[in-house]
Amino acid sequence: MKKQFLLYALILVGFSAFAQTSYETEILEFQQDLNAEYKNPEESPLTPEEREVFEGHQFYPIDSTYRVVANFKNFKKPKTIEFATSSGHLRKYDIYAIAEFELHDKSFKLPIYQSHSLRETEEYKDYLFFPFTDYTNGVETYGAGRYIDLRIPEGDTIVIDFNKAYNPFCAYSPNYSCPIPPETNDLKTEVKAGIRGPENH
Repeated sequence: MKKQFLLYALILVGFSAFAQTSYETEILEFQQDLNAEYKNPEESPLTPEEREVFEGHQFYPIDSTYRVVANFKNFKKPKTIEFATSSGHLRKYDIYAIAEFELHDKSFKLPIYQSHSLRETEEYKDYLFFPFTDYTNGVETYGAGRYIDLRIPEGDTIVIDFNKAYNPFCAYSPNYSCPIPPETNDLKTEVKAGIRGPENH
């Protein structure tokens, strides 16, 4: 009986280790893809000189506690708002849904947006935009906030993984017009996950 219990325990430990490794692999692939984008002259916001010395972004350690499953409450008739951008132009977005979730014993209820221009394209027709600010901005992360890309889910929940938070291009170049996260998307906590400040690139 003891041998059977020990074998069962080993199987559970092994499965847990595999699951954790699989999740870490997913986040590492996200980080590698982001670094590759910044090395690619056709996609990167960096100058040729900056690309030459770019060795990769600095990220927080991967932490699965920052992967949350949120209740997803979408609106039948979304309200259209205009986002302020770093260039002063306005961009139209719909408040597509509200995400309700808990992060480190705190409850949050934040809007998720859909871009009017992107939803007209085949590639991004189900794309959702989740910008946010938190207490790390201007200290360990970009002062104007970070972004997370999402897709319209099939059910009434959506995964928001802050390990996949990235900086807008405006963090690296003034030649872009980037949406500024609104006050409603401010998390009154530290989010020590995802990409760190642009000065570390």
